[in-house]
Amino acid sequence: MNILIVEDESALSKSIVTYLKQEGYTCVVAATASDALAKTEVFDYDCILLDIMLPDGNGLDLLRALKRDKRTDGVIVISAKDALDDKITGLHLGADDYLAKPFYLPELSARIASVIRRRKFEGSNELELNEIKIDTASRMVRVHNHTVDLTKKEFDLLIYFIVNKNRVLSKTAIAEHLSGADADLYESFDFIYAHIKNLKKKLTAAGADDYLKSVYGMGYKFEVF
Repeated sequence: MNILIVEDESALSKSIVTYLKQEGYTCVVAATASDALAKTEVFDYDCILLDIMLPDGNGLDLLRALKRDKRTDGVIVISAKDALDDKITGLHLGADDYLAKPFYLPELSARIASVIRRRKFEGSNELELNEIKIDTASRMVRVHNHTVDLTKKEFDLLIYFIVNKNRVLSKTAIAEHLSGADADLYESFDFIYAHIKNLKKKLTAAGADDYLKSVYGMGYKFEVF
């Protein structure tokens, strides 16, 4: 799952990134409102951690822009402990949750997981698509009740494809989903081909239909009828 951290306190953002990466999230950081806006214009995030006080403006303005564009990214507003007005305003604008500084990183992770479950999986850890059943908490995948052993990248890919089923996903979007800001470091998308090939092979070998389709010149689609 991809997380955008909009936070100008460098030490705090680094701590959040370090912790969330250990929890299996891919993290992207924006230190300003303008940088955050630019990132949200080209990529969808599973959850956005949005600080209110930013060097070039108020984080609530970014939240307004997201809701105006009917974006579905989950949003957790982060602000000072005594900023009650910010909390109320953020929730009225459509934020999913609010967390006051200082906070414990395990609590932040739990709240992120809760937001993603509500938005992506209707509040459940269980995701089912035809013969494929997924437990997002244990990261277990079963096809026709047979366990499929996936790597972390393959599991993340499967979730990404299922959540975006019947949509063409570009190679760039897939690369950013798997690697976040590090996607720019790759000279080619060969690593994507390898992960998709392995995921497809494991699913079909377990008896799943061949849902993963290559769309020439555009990307890939998880095609379900």
